[in-house]
Amino acid sequence: MKKTVLIAILSLITIPSVNAQQLKGISGENNWLKNWTNFKPATTEYNDASNILTGIIDCNIILYKKNTYRLVGTVYVTKNAVLTIEPGTVIRGDKETCGTLVVTKGASIIAEGTETDPIVFTSNNNISERKPGDWGGIIILGDAPINKMGGVSYLDFNLDSAISYYGGQDQDSNSGILKYVRIEFSGRKINALKELNGISLAGVGRKTKIDYIQVSYSNDDSFECYGGLVNLNNLISYRATDDDFDYTQGVQCNISNSLAIRHPFSSDISGSRCFEIDSYDKPENTDFSKKLSKITANNITLINMEESNQGLVREAIYVKDKSYFSLNNSVVSGFKQCVLLENKIAVVPANLAKINLQGILINNCESNIQSEIEANNTEIMNWYKNDSFSLEYSKVPNASLFAESNTKKIPDFRLKANNVVVNGY
Repeated sequence: MKKTVLIAILSLITIPSVNAQQLKGISGENNWLKNWTNFKPATTEYNDASNILTGIIDCNIILYKKNTYRLVGTVYVTKNAVLTIEPGTVIRGDKETCGTLVVTKGASIIAEGTETDPIVFTSNNNISERKPGDWGGIIILGDAPINKMGGVSYLDFNLDSAISYYGGQDQDSNSGILKYVRIEFSGRKINALKELNGISLAGVGRKTKIDYIQVSYSNDDSFECYGGLVNLNNLISYRATDDDFDYTQGVQCNISNSLAIRHPFSSDISGSRCFEIDSYDKPENTDFSKKLSKITANNITLINMEESNQGLVREAIYVKDKSYFSLNNSVVSGFKQCVLLENKIAVVPANLAKINLQGILINNCESNIQSEIEANNTEIMNWYKNDSFSLEYSKVPNASLFAESNTKKIPDFRLKANNVVVNGY
């Protein structure tokens, strides 16, 4: 009888198994960060450029692994042309001319690397001289809906307006494939208030494939979506200067199994976040009969590497008015605040229901879910205390939480087995 009771008590306090724990945050049977990623691009030797990529591409071309390409100026892929890039190809962005690749409406890019042979876009500078913002970035313009007046818009990146518009009615717009691609040291500053992003997706449709992309040391956002319908999987944002994932103009996005790694000394002076969710740039330019931004994020890991020093890193997630955001089975670790709601969001059930947090592990965050208006926080706290949200809280070092949190090694940001979770708000 005593033996039976002991077994019953032990079963109540058993810490969840590895499989159960890995339902939160990035997951996979194996560490999918191995082989194709690079967390030390500043010290990586690349071949000198042997070919120049410049001007307008208006017919199908292939970039070959045997060559290394120098991206000079703004290169446009136009007139339904297809730019195909072989696995293992390296493209080096030119600093002096702000090398930038723009895939225009109707054109497409097929950059399908492999786990052992990724495609790399990086700085043309030497090892000792590489910095965020060395070159422009990648811009993809599609024909999917946006919520700006007229349904068509332009990006403020000093582009040729005759060919650089985006937006339309084709939800299934297909701009091609990006898979196993690294983008390093992009985000060139083009004026006092504007920098390019690692990758800008504008009006991109849901048949475009964006999987296994690492953006490192972007001088602005790593990934920014302007409208469209996009499905994003297995993304990594590493040491971005501004936001990791930025959304606006009514984008409908599903993002899964993705990772943002922040560092307080790689952040913008205005403060930086992992997720920034907005529905429009300016109300006066928005067609409110169109959809508001709706982001569904599953199995996401957001981590601040300096656990005791938030520095210029702000909250992990910032949600603006009239936006829908759902975060499920995810991990947020090491931030001053987990989620901050814009002060325009009135704290009423109809608004809070747009921000759904399910099965989140919040580790080492000073505060959890708050408003910019301090008086609203008691009501917000009471709302998210409901057991239906299944929120969990812990206070453990990153080294104890993740399988391997040291990016000087081969990192593995899947949750460790047997980490200690404390319930309660």
